[in-house]
Amino acid sequence: MNFPVFGTGLMMGLSLIVAIGAQNAFVLRQGLRNEHIFAVCLACAVSDAMLITLGVSSFRQIAALLPWLDPVMRYGGAAFLIWYGAKSLYSAFRSSGALGVQEAGASNFRATLLTCLALTWLNPHVYLDTVMLLGTISTRFPGQEVSFAAGAVTGSFLFFFSLGYGATWLRPIFSKPASWRILETLITLTMWMIALNLLRQA
Repeated sequence: MNFPVFGTGLMMGLSLIVAIGAQNAFVLRQGLRNEHIFAVCLACAVSDAMLITLGVSSFRQIAALLPWLDPVMRYGGAAFLIWYGAKSLYSAFRSSGALGVQEAGASNFRATLLTCLALTWLNPHVYLDTVMLLGTISTRFPGQEVSFAAGAVTGSFLFFFSLGYGATWLRPIFSKPASWRILETLITLTMWMIALNLLRQA
């Protein structure tokens, strides 16, 4: 296990999933309502693990068959990260409210799990983030892809279970718009640093 590469994978995985989105809002909502937390967190983390493994294990083979794909995905990934960071920075300055959690009656387990899986697998960005982007970045560490993938998967498990079970602790913090602004700003800096690294290695 290469721990510096593991750390890079961990930080990259966390950076991609920590941004406010439908999936994270759903996990936070379930945590705040104390409903089916373990199943929801596990479904999100396992789904991410499957997609990350697919990207890291298969992207190099795909790139060998399609040699033009690596530079396209490298520049495309850098462009996406720059855009994603700008979007987060825009959200940080523009946001005036906290993340809302709808209050409703108790939800059915099957319906909750299906909603969770739909938010994960029907979101086109998840494939760009996990399969394409993480797959592309993993090629920068030849022979250390397993360490990178392990870090990214660990980041996914840590984030989802922390978000789900830490929702009660997080609620007073993220009820303040300033907390989301700080988070979005940190995401921006992380994304832009990774994009610069990708372009430097081109």
